[in-house]
Amino acid sequence: MTRIRTPMTAVDRAWLRMESPENPMMIGAVLVFDEPIDLPRFRQVLEDRFLCFRRFRQIVEHAGDRTYWHDDPTFDLDNHLQVVALPGRADEATLQSFASDLNSTPLNPNRPLWQVHYVDNYQGGCALIVRIHHCIADGISLVRVLLALTDDKPGRHLHAVPPGTRPGESRWQSIQRRAREWRHTAGAGVEQLRHFAHNVQQDPTYPLRLLRTGSRIGLECAKLGLTPADPPTPLKGALGGRKQVAWACLPLKDVKDTARALKGTVNDVLMTAATGALHEYLREEAFDLPDCGIRVAVPFNLRPLHQPVETLGNQFGLVLVPLPIDVDCPRMRFRQVQDHMNRLKRSWQAQVTYSLLDLFGRGPDILERRALALLSQKASAVLTNVPGPRRPVYLAGARLRQPMFWVPQTGGIGIGMSIFSYTDSVQFGIIVDKKLGLDPQRVMTAFEKSFYDLHAVAGTPGTYPQVERREVERRKASSF
Repeated sequence: MTRIRTPMTAVDRAWLRMESPENPMMIGAVLVFDEPIDLPRFRQVLEDRFLCFRRFRQIVEHAGDRTYWHDDPTFDLDNHLQVVALPGRADEATLQSFASDLNSTPLNPNRPLWQVHYVDNYQGGCALIVRIHHCIADGISLVRVLLALTDDKPGRHLHAVPPGTRPGESRWQSIQRRAREWRHTAGAGVEQLRHFAHNVQQDPTYPLRLLRTGSRIGLECAKLGLTPADPPTPLKGALGGRKQVAWACLPLKDVKDTARALKGTVNDVLMTAATGALHEYLREEAFDLPDCGIRVAVPFNLRPLHQPVETLGNQFGLVLVPLPIDVDCPRMRFRQVQDHMNRLKRSWQAQVTYSLLDLFGRGPDILERRALALLSQKASAVLTNVPGPRRPVYLAGARLRQPMFWVPQTGGIGIGMSIFSYTDSVQFGIIVDKKLGLDPQRVMTAFEKSFYDLHAVAGTPGTYPQVERREVERRKASSF
């Protein structure tokens, strides 16, 4: 019997091969709900809206220098949905500890690369801890897939079920598909030539502008290669593979008011708050701050935001964003972050890194690992910002109260920071390698303080209720 399988794309293969004992390549999420989820109904939602993507029923197979997806002949939902209960008081710290354990544990490579833990009886409701391997899809796609499981009201299913990915194909179907792809490529090439001739006719300087674009792309490649390594700080060091997670929450209204007062974007404000958090934490630990700041690797989405998620996979590049953690003034930090972000938005760095991932995924493993080692020297952390729904959503009838997400780290990077907006709040999460010695909860406290310092200098003074509460709790814990 011929086994039906689908080739893995080069970019997805690159993310698969980034897996290491120190850095499992998983996108993690913790979703907290106001009430317990009805498990039979939840299983039905997974069957209808999650497993319709064939990728979640497939395992990875290696054949020589090729990698394939093929259907798991023993697939059973019970292998991927686990029901657990937390010990003791089951408070936020206990949930964070359990999420840390799971994010330190790689997924089973002999089964489809995802898992969901249903945490029963958490703070009067429940929680889901979701782990999905990065080779399946990028963060934005997976967030949209998870949101497709939800509804706008507790008793109604309002979201359309997304279509599944292309099923496994026979050899003849594979030949037909490749023939169609070649015809499509050839047709696209002819169309591009016609487009080029038309543009030249309309504007004789078009070839010169096209050449300038190519030169800019080449310049971005050179700049990326010549970027010096990040300075030594406690944010970098040897990794042990044991992860710790923490999260914090800010009112979205305060963030928007601050952005409006400073004539910037919400992303500029949150990036500045993350910068200030690292500044505050390192200052408290009495570490010398590097004069040139640090850099973080930021995923840059290349998939149209309004395009339906019909297929999974990774469609994003990485940009290296400087964070001025050496700057004391919150307003000056904001202006520098804003300037760096505006400059990178006009660059081709994301497209260049995406193309490099595609190239590495086609080449030998050792080439990719050396490139990753080089890239990880140029950044101290990974930071991502994903917009979420503006209104409450419901999963199997239960209202989602708080969602948190974490991105995996590559190479020798041991810190991941994630920003996710939901209804009237902004969630900030961090995952750190325990061997680095950073206290993630103290970084969260520093993040809240950093934001409200910026909030105050913007002329929109606010209070520090969460900062004060967390600081009191931390001091009580340290006194025992």
